[in-house]
Amino acid sequence: MPLITLKSVSLAFGLQPLLDHVDLQIDERERIGLIGRNGGGKSTLLSVLTGETQADDGLVWRSAGMALGYVQQDPSFGDNLTVFEEISQGLAEDKRDMGAWRVERQLSLLGLDAATPVGTLSGGWKKRVALARALVCEPDLLVLDEPTNHLDIEAIEALERLLGEFSGSLIFITHDRQFLDHVATRIVELDRGILTGFGQSFAEYQRRKADQLAAEAQQNARFDKLLSQEEVWIRKGVEARRTRNEGRVRRLERLRQERGARRERVGHVQFSLDSGPSSGKLVVELQDVSLRYEGRSLIEHFSTRIQRGDKVGIIGPNGSGKTTLLRTLLGQLPPDTGQVRLGTRLDIAYFDQWRSQLDPLATLADTISPGSDFIEINGQRQHIISYLGDFLFPPERARAKVESLSGGERSRLLLARLFCRPSNVLVLDEPTNDLDIETLELLESLLTEYTGTLFLVSHDRAFLDAVVTQVMVLDGQGRVQENVGGYSDWQQHVAQQSTSQSSPTAARDKSETVVKRSKPATERLSYKEERELQQLPEHIAALEREQAELATALTDPDLYRRDPERVKHITARQHELSQQLDEAFQNWETLLQKHDRIQGNTV
Repeated sequence: MPLITLKSVSLAFGLQPLLDHVDLQIDERERIGLIGRNGGGKSTLLSVLTGETQADDGLVWRSAGMALGYVQQDPSFGDNLTVFEEISQGLAEDKRDMGAWRVERQLSLLGLDAATPVGTLSGGWKKRVALARALVCEPDLLVLDEPTNHLDIEAIEALERLLGEFSGSLIFITHDRQFLDHVATRIVELDRGILTGFGQSFAEYQRRKADQLAAEAQQNARFDKLLSQEEVWIRKGVEARRTRNEGRVRRLERLRQERGARRERVGHVQFSLDSGPSSGKLVVELQDVSLRYEGRSLIEHFSTRIQRGDKVGIIGPNGSGKTTLLRTLLGQLPPDTGQVRLGTRLDIAYFDQWRSQLDPLATLADTISPGSDFIEINGQRQHIISYLGDFLFPPERARAKVESLSGGERSRLLLARLFCRPSNVLVLDEPTNDLDIETLELLESLLTEYTGTLFLVSHDRAFLDAVVTQVMVLDGQGRVQENVGGYSDWQQHVAQQSTSQSSPTAARDKSETVVKRSKPATERLSYKEERELQQLPEHIAALEREQAELATALTDPDLYRRDPERVKHITARQHELSQQLDEAFQNWETLLQKHDRIQGNTV
């Protein structure tokens, strides 16, 4: 049974409609991930669903008696209320006394302190309060606008588990691709006012979107060719015009109108980054460094050495000291104890998560190039209007004030400011907040090719995996651990450590394996290992086929109404398959490495 239905809904602010005769139905137990460009109308669509904004045209139907919870991108809170009082605002007036147990349950689930004044909380903790306020009424439909913004990775993964147990329906906006894959059962994109469904996974969305854009380009090319031919015909000589077909003239007018109404896809951000002259081989070295803040230990006795070209991800809970560690690595903040040695020829560009480098009263043009209409990048001179256009700012906005920009636009402007100057050390503190997925992927590509040194603080797991070559992990208790690879590699390392610690026999076996590997001439695959190596590809393929079949089954909206127990069974089986696939791939990689090493030693 549907909870909300939109039929041919339209809404416009200005010349172009944000919603152009869109249709959408949200059924029971659905989890819809809504994606699209910044400024494309996603938040507006959510406000239409909740009733906060009225559509210009079309039908909006809501199920009678439906309870709805809504978390806005930047939620507002009552003045001087405690966490308990704020969460209670999510209950109906007549249920606030008897609903105290519901508030207590949300406090427990989200790790909140009831007596803390909301005004003293950080952005991440305020987001938890807003989630609790929306969930306390036990909504039939939960509407979330960028729920992962300002949450650390641990909180995001806890939210994924919480939503996995949520019994109602869900529609959410996110730029976090892993969160999208872990939570959504259907992905919907809002592009140029039109809503289109793209299946369940982000990978499937990418494939189908590429096919859609290719087909659109071909169709537009055929249309433009026909229009061009008709324009040539209408402009023929006097004799031709005397004998022209009036029906053909009317068709040309329709073609002109259709071409005028076509909404072209907004161009891509054109990122370019000049790393300038190389720094020295050593970028920074910490020796036995300790950092404290207001009497609390953030870092204890940490030593590390960062060299030119390293791409370092810094992760940890909110408040664990990530930004403080960054400032120490850059030589901006002296340690309480220990030594910091900076390298030579360092040219640093810093993106801070609060965008404090931006003057809200300055124009976009002055923010990029104060007092000049031109900038120079990679030895080439470029007009400031053209450069702002590369970051999707139209010419008429070059003289607009920074204070008029949205969160995503401010992030793009700060990136534009940083990238117009050479830098061989790039520091990005939470750059992914408010950026749409397409811009994130372009930024990933740029950072992957960047030849300088990168320090990245981020809660976006997919972004970390794509960009960094090593991670520093802060636990909030003073300990910092380093690991090669991205976030997924760190997770695997933690899992292996946990297995070794829980199984002394496994640890001993691992130790014995290391000893054996020091004598490769006598090493060989056992019969069991050879047989496993041969059978693993077929086993992995079978698991992936079953995984795909289950994913397809969950795309049927009727399944959630017809057989909710079947949905639970499928979800549980998907979790089992994911674990089995991880284990199979790990075993296959280990056996392949051993096989290749033996082959190399016997040649």
